Amino acid sequence: MSTAPYAVQTATARGRLHREAEAPTRSPWQRDRDRVIHSAGFRTLQYKTQVFLNHEGDFFRTRLTHSLEVAQVARSIARRLGLEEDLTEGLALAHDLGHTPFGHAGEEALAAAMKPWGGFDHNTQSLRLVTLLERRYFAFDGLNLTWEMLEGLAKHNGPVDHPTTYVADYAARHGLELQSYASAEAQVAAVSDDIAYHAHDLDDGLRAGLLHIEELEALPVVREALAEARAAQHQAGHSIGNNDPRLRHETLRRVINALAMDLIGQTQRNLERLSPRSSDDIRNAAAPVVAYSPAIAAANLEIRKFLYARLYRHWRVNRMTRKARLTVESIFSILSENVTLLPDGWRESALAARDGGDMARACRVVADYIAGMTDRCAMEEYRRLTDLSSPG
Repeated sequence: MSTAPYAVQTATARGRLHREAEAPTRSPWQRDRDRVIHSAGFRTLQYKTQVFLNHEGDFFRTRLTHSLEVAQVARSIARRLGLEEDLTEGLALAHDLGHTPFGHAGEEALAAAMKPWGGFDHNTQSLRLVTLLERRYFAFDGLNLTWEMLEGLAKHNGPVDHPTTYVADYAARHGLELQSYASAEAQVAAVSDDIAYHAHDLDDGLRAGLLHIEELEALPVVREALAEARAAQHQAGHSIGNNDPRLRHETLRRVINALAMDLIGQTQRNLERLSPRSSDDIRNAAAPVVAYSPAIAAANLEIRKFLYARLYRHWRVNRMTRKARLTVESIFSILSENVTLLPDGWRESALAARDGGDMARACRVVADYIAGMTDRCAMEEYRRLTDLSSPG
């Protein structure tokens, strides 16, 4: 039950595009969250890349474990701020539904391939998935999520000044105001995404041996967390050394806590200045209400720069990234040139579009098909399409 006046309220919620009777045991936001969890798109996240491909190790994060970590951070912050926790959690769980196999490498390959046909980005794909591609109900396509969930997904990165055609068309049908900010709940989910992936990408980089804990001493926030963890290590009587796996965990949990507590404190100060009386006051504010302090925002940017330079562009990651791009490029090229190779269901849709002279729609079917693949599904599809010894 939300307590703050600026939180999204059930009494003033804008409902669903397709009218449904309310669930007797769940709020609309709990129902949205549960529909996300039970969706096919959510299940595939367990075998989609975060940074390291699925087959590189069982202990690295996947899109699924990342989404769960984001949800945990987001719900904790929402509770401290008096926000609608279930809506915040649902948005956190759904924010990466549109990701391709192989993470950002797969997305970049698919975006390049789809450039002549309307482009591709994972945020739009998340909206397509929950409004069109999930087909579980007789009465409608998609999951028929609430207006507030769809707003948060559409504006995951803030106001949308240049929406894709699909987002613009859907926003017009459902009354989504794309140029304003999203609710505080959506803003919390978005910033929690950054908190979670900065911490766990550092963790995975250290675990993989691509980063070394001494390097973290140069990073603000992380440096202080590492010093605190080393003091705790000494106090607990553990042998002092950088190879202690507990040191990595103790450091990074302190990083998460430092970022989250700063975010809560600065957001509370922003709320005091704004004095919002409704969730619409949050949407119509001149700037995001959920934000870090200037000092921590600068520190967070330094962590991001470090990860790009030392992890995401590491030569070992670059090799896998290149292979991932080639895999997606090849699958798209083969299937878009000959849509009869698509499996049942997909093939009929693509053929109807192609035969009707609408190649953009035919290629969109191919893109939807590829985007829904897991890493290992994409690798197997590539083998089936290119290896004569592999069964079709």
